[in-house]
Amino acid sequence: MDTIYSLFQKVVKEHENAPAIIENDRTMTFGELSNMVDMITCSFPQEVHSIGIVMRHRTEMIASILAVLKCGGRYVPAEPDFPTGRIHDMMTEAQVDFVLTEHAFAPKLNSFPIRYTDCEICGVETPSWKRNAVEDPERPAYVLYTSGTTGRPKGVCVTNRNVCHYVRAFANEFHPGPGDVMLQYSVCSFDIFVEEVFTSLLNGAALAIPSDEDKADIHALMAFVERHHVTMISGFPYLLAEMNHLSVIPSSLRLLISGGDVLRGVYVDHLLDKAEVYNTYGPSETTVCASYYRCNSGTVLEDGTYPIGHPVLGAQIRILDQSGNEVAKGQTGEICIYGGGVSLGYIGDHAEENRAFERQPDGSTMYRSGDLGYILPDGNIAFLHRKDDQIMIYGKRVELAEVESRLYRCKDVQQAIVRAFTDEDGLSYMTAYVVPSDNKLKVSEVKKELSENLTSFMIPEFFVKMKQIPLNVNGKPDVSKLPVVMKAGAL
Repeated sequence: MDTIYSLFQKVVKEHENAPAIIENDRTMTFGELSNMVDMITCSFPQEVHSIGIVMRHRTEMIASILAVLKCGGRYVPAEPDFPTGRIHDMMTEAQVDFVLTEHAFAPKLNSFPIRYTDCEICGVETPSWKRNAVEDPERPAYVLYTSGTTGRPKGVCVTNRNVCHYVRAFANEFHPGPGDVMLQYSVCSFDIFVEEVFTSLLNGAALAIPSDEDKADIHALMAFVERHHVTMISGFPYLLAEMNHLSVIPSSLRLLISGGDVLRGVYVDHLLDKAEVYNTYGPSETTVCASYYRCNSGTVLEDGTYPIGHPVLGAQIRILDQSGNEVAKGQTGEICIYGGGVSLGYIGDHAEENRAFERQPDGSTMYRSGDLGYILPDGNIAFLHRKDDQIMIYGKRVELAEVESRLYRCKDVQQAIVRAFTDEDGLSYMTAYVVPSDNKLKVSEVKKELSENLTSFMIPEFFVKMKQIPLNVNGKPDVSKLPVVMKAGAL
């Protein structure tokens, strides 16, 4: 069986002189990238287990990741602008041997052994020797940290076999290859980064890495895309929503992939005739994506969102009830995922959370996603919301996702988020944060529209007009930056 590094070497042999990584000031071929990987591995000790990666997004970062994988280690990525405490907690729990970084970020990492990639490691022309690659597909490849329901981040451990499974699934659906260029836009701590890097390089396509200036706004980003003939973009739906407002997009683009959050029809309605648009679904625990849905030939659901489609090659999805029985088409149940993408689970002390990984009689593992969904008449899967996305108002259960969905149907609402709060008496109330489609939005009109489909207790008590919804480093709505509207009590 293949490993990530063995697949990379196959591409190096077949396309040694083809572009692998494209930046504004340089392009590196697969052969040159392989040589840089060897230079980095020369500095590693004989045995490596877990290595932190805290670097800027550039060629050296990708080479460092491949170097860790060649040596049989797992990489633990963190963005340099993460809080120092969070980086410390991640690297400590992952028990990193050392952290690969740059001099500028050393002050954040003084608790760990450090090796610099901007100096001695990459400062030589050719490696003095080449170490043999560790070829074990069951070896962990990386640990990605996700938010935990307990408030403590959880590190998901994904193997080489998991990633190779997904690279094959991606190739089966999208057929990347030499001549394709994938945009590297995601932060390294989210699994869209895994999709960007490995599904491109391991299939012979190039990876284009924009500068921070290129990512400053959508116009600068599209200029980069056009300049470097990018053909594929994978990102959060909010990136596609920004592109949707543009009168034109670069003609080189053939594929736009949305993942990480629900995709609404209004986010991509102007893109459908310009490129192939896909909605994807999959928790980090099951290696990037577990299902695909082609939006160009599909339709939105009643709530304005796209289905999440069919399982990817090598994966299975079943909708189960609380007893583990498969529900009938159209009935709501938990989305449960099987197949080659199901990871090893969470590292460290997360026994309770690891119960979501259930061993099956045949020795395989099923992952209970905690997401609710149902199967449509045509066999596609519809995503509803998280199982735990409920609050109690006046003794009745309210799904925040349902309220959000209805808000999106209001004629003057462009974006909306609904948050639940608790007042000083312990009673729950909702606040809606709304980005209007124009400046004439009237709360009274929105409430009137909502009242046509929602009972009175399901209508948010407060409305906050926003210019835009703040996003976190992963590109998801940053609820911590939303203003809190207090009913009473002390500030």
